[in-house]
Amino acid sequence: VLSDRRILVTGLTGQIGHPIARFLARDNEVWGVARYSADGSRERAEGIGVHPHVADLATGDFGDLPTDFTHLVHFAAWQGADDDHDRALRANAEATGLLMAHCRSAEAALIASTNSVYRAHEDPLHLYTETDPLGDPRAPHSPTYGVSKVSQEAVARTMARVLGLPTTIARINASYGPNGGLPAYHGDAVAAGKAVWLRNPVDGPYSPIHEDDLAAQVAPLLNAASAPATIVNWCGDEAVTPEQWCALFGEHLDIEPQLTYYDLPGSQPGSAADPTRRRSLTGPCTVAWRDGMVAMVDARHGSSG
Repeated sequence: VLSDRRILVTGLTGQIGHPIARFLARDNEVWGVARYSADGSRERAEGIGVHPHVADLATGDFGDLPTDFTHLVHFAAWQGADDDHDRALRANAEATGLLMAHCRSAEAALIASTNSVYRAHEDPLHLYTETDPLGDPRAPHSPTYGVSKVSQEAVARTMARVLGLPTTIARINASYGPNGGLPAYHGDAVAAGKAVWLRNPVDGPYSPIHEDDLAAQVAPLLNAASAPATIVNWCGDEAVTPEQWCALFGEHLDIEPQLTYYDLPGSQPGSAADPTRRRSLTGPCTVAWRDGMVAMVDARHGSSG
């Protein structure tokens, strides 16, 4: 457990950054870097005990952001819907290097990557391991996301060695919780009686991980940081298909899910990952997927009981 440390968290207004910063702020001084462009976003950060700071990570304009953080936790990412590769590389790759240089005196850095860095495997049930080939799989929401995150990893690996900054690069799978995530958005669609759009093939699994487990695993992943960087899948312990979690939502809400399938050439047929290395560093996850997803739906839509 981290306590009495000075921690910089980026992407604080994002789906993952907020609950993790809230968890860390219980026992640490946490600064949150984000754009804070939405009304009330700064106040929301202050409400969880975080010091909000506006910075432009892509340009390296950090303003008067301190440099004496003990730990860096970098979640900020740009996921554009167009093919602007230059912007994606600036925002995801170059920004990571500039940020690590700013925090070069830190004890450790945790850099959030994504399961979308893996070259698509033809077997939907394949569990991606950290040594699998990397590639440029097409993400449903952002055509530049995969390649820019591979580039981010290359920058982070280089900076870890150049700066001697112990670093962990953690490839996040399908994160979820009351604050959002792919399963949450599917649950929203089921609750609203709207179609849930799923990629072919049918029953392509993910390895969902609850925001509570993500938060609890930050400290051990920082403890595992090294130079050269430690690489790990930040995934849950259970492989679960969207069909399974949508069926759970439907049963819990007493609403029949409307599943609609589409083709996305170049995408990963399945997106589950091998948790073995992560488990060796963090121990097992504590939130079973069924329990976590029912609680998530109740938090977002009210209990059906």
